[in-house]
Amino acid sequence: MNGFFNVPTPKNEPVKDYAPNSPEAIALKAKLAEMRAEQRDVPMYIGSQEVRTNNTKTMHPPHDHQHVLGTFHKGEKSHVVDAINAANEAKEAWSNLSWENRASIFLKAADLIAGPYRAEINAATMLCQSKNAYQAEIDAACELIDFLRFNVKYLTELYAEQPPENSPGVWNRLEYRPLEGFVFAITPFNFTAIAANLPGTPALMGNTVVWKPAESQIYSAHVIMKVFKAAGLPDGVINLVYSSGPDAGDVVFKHPDFAGLHFTGSTGVFRHLWKEIGTNIASYKTYPRIVGETGGKDFVMVHPSSDAAEVATALARGAFEFQGQKCSAASRAYIPASLWADVKEKLVAMMSTMKMGPTEDFSNFITAVIDEKAFDKIASYITKAKEDGIEILAGGNFDKSTGYFIEPTVLMAPTPDYTTMCEEIFGPVLTIYVYEDNKFDEMLDIVDATSEYALTGSIFSRDRYAVERATYKLRNSAGNFYINDKPTGAVVGQQPFGGARGSGTNDKAGAKANLMRWVSMRTIKETFVPPTDYPYPFHS
Repeated sequence: MNGFFNVPTPKNEPVKDYAPNSPEAIALKAKLAEMRAEQRDVPMYIGSQEVRTNNTKTMHPPHDHQHVLGTFHKGEKSHVVDAINAANEAKEAWSNLSWENRASIFLKAADLIAGPYRAEINAATMLCQSKNAYQAEIDAACELIDFLRFNVKYLTELYAEQPPENSPGVWNRLEYRPLEGFVFAITPFNFTAIAANLPGTPALMGNTVVWKPAESQIYSAHVIMKVFKAAGLPDGVINLVYSSGPDAGDVVFKHPDFAGLHFTGSTGVFRHLWKEIGTNIASYKTYPRIVGETGGKDFVMVHPSSDAAEVATALARGAFEFQGQKCSAASRAYIPASLWADVKEKLVAMMSTMKMGPTEDFSNFITAVIDEKAFDKIASYITKAKEDGIEILAGGNFDKSTGYFIEPTVLMAPTPDYTTMCEEIFGPVLTIYVYEDNKFDEMLDIVDATSEYALTGSIFSRDRYAVERATYKLRNSAGNFYINDKPTGAVVGQQPFGGARGSGTNDKAGAKANLMRWVSMRTIKETFVPPTDYPYPFHS
């Protein structure tokens, strides 16, 4: 086949609303009941093999931790070795496959998720990660579909970027080669879309991948792999392993063919992995690409001119959707004294109506945090605040007897440097500091200097001069900055996502820039009529 091919124009997948008795709500509830009633046996996927071991572990919904969803088969170092070998064996055929055939696999995966797999991937995310129906829909279905479709479009735009000039008798070309070696993808629990995108994007660009998901997300990772297989992804292109982090790292980061890390997770782990890579740098065939999105301590800065209802809504949604377990979740807010009484009244009223319980009840806004370790960490911050005499405006209770439930909690900081204003909690805890109206500019400096992170943040103001000042003074404080909106909800194709400082390498998932990290350019210059003697005209 010969030709330059136009790909389908991507458009953001419409979000279904799951209103009572809607077709999508009926289908999703049926799928939830079906999946709760079965126990899935989840293997690793290495090359052409579904690998099962004698070492299994059960999977449980965080909101009902005595219920068993199934078991997965834990891996060892040997399985990581096998996965690397499978990736290397698949590399030549996959990287030589024409781009349109690679692209068609991921476009088909998008259509499978939009259609026959939509209820399953959403139900898996609800059961495995305790997302409510809407949060599962915007993540596991819509964002993942958008990643798959927009990345194909970005691929064509990247390949089309060629040298603008050719000298007489010369043709210049740029070739975008896959990296020389395999890519290691480490994915988090909190977004099914991220779990698919981190191995999927390098694979789209012709790389082969070893993928290690978070243990608490394996149940839905298995559905992602089912979709990729159903879409026609060849064996060995993406190899899914469930080995421990230390075992996987000990093999991957000492392997000469390690070519890249695609990571989302904690800042501490990312820094440790970067150090490991640096220690072994002389062992690799190439300098590995390191791409990471890590933590955040995301802010909402409020100007006295703001609308109280808008601010309260942004805090309620931004801090407590998915129990605050988004890297972008609003975690600290700065509210002027003149506006505080109105914001307080509205925020407390909203929180009083938030229902908490299992995801299967679609009326619940709040469900459980991901696991006992997270529960204990989040609860410890609330307990310490109580011991410190911190005012708890709302919430403050927690219970893990049935599921890992923590009430949405608002703490009132006595100073802008109180612990919960500075440290990442990754749970449904919002800390508010009330400042004097005439100290707005001073607070901007405090917002910028308070945290090591720089992921997301927002400014609320109806004063355009204040908006401009905040946008400028906070330019390094957030890779995704919002004006009069909550600091969450980035959409592929609209707001490429990522931050700097302690929040990562800011390589922007959902943008062409991210795809550029998974290719290596080769410049080709072809001379049609080469010279036949060495002297230049100035020699005569």
